[in-house]
Amino acid sequence: MKNVAIIQARMGSSRLQNKMLLNFHGDPIIKWVFHRVLKAKKIDQIIFAIPDTKEDDELFLYLKSMNAFVYRGNENDVVDRYYHAAELFKASRIVRICADNPLICGSEIDRLINFFDQNKCDYAYNHIPKNNLYPDGLGAEICSIEILKEIYLNSQSQLHREHVFDFIWDNSDKYIIKTFNPPNALAFPKIKLDIDTLQDFTMLSKKNFKINMTAEEVINTMRN
Repeated sequence: MKNVAIIQARMGSSRLQNKMLLNFHGDPIIKWVFHRVLKAKKIDQIIFAIPDTKEDDELFLYLKSMNAFVYRGNENDVVDRYYHAAELFKASRIVRICADNPLICGSEIDRLINFFDQNKCDYAYNHIPKNNLYPDGLGAEICSIEILKEIYLNSQSQLHREHVFDFIWDNSDKYIIKTFNPPNALAFPKIKLDIDTLQDFTMLSKKNFKINMTAEEVINTMRN
């Protein structure tokens, strides 16, 4: 089994332009994501899936400077970009990671993969507090290459092509979706750690985060 983390990133966010290269406690947001995903013991390979637009050339060059693997594809058809990146790198399972999450934790990615291994499901997640007690932004999402291929072949609406797993949620009667709770030390579902807006960025920039913090240290920093 080859677990491939595919990190979805782009420069052209409508709510916060050039977000990926904003300085977050000394390093670009995208470096935080890469550095922290590298700490996941169960991930075999990390791929950045970014648009093949001129606007994203700067992001591409920065990722290459970190010796990251990069797949460039359709800007608006994210499912196409994901599927071809997964195929190219021969993934058995895809762990979807959003580059809006600079405080993502390798321990919680590993916890997600372990859960997926031990439970019968098509898709599992711990990146948002939906039917679980996880904070927003510590974890990820996972499915098999077979499920991703189904999404690639069957999703047709623009919404489903732009948001990789919305097809599963909108067809939840056909798929087994599962999640789980974190350890008690992380069970703070009202904490938001992803960066969607300038307000999010400003709020998280005021906290004394370090790039090597554990999940517990991240939560403690947010609570103090």
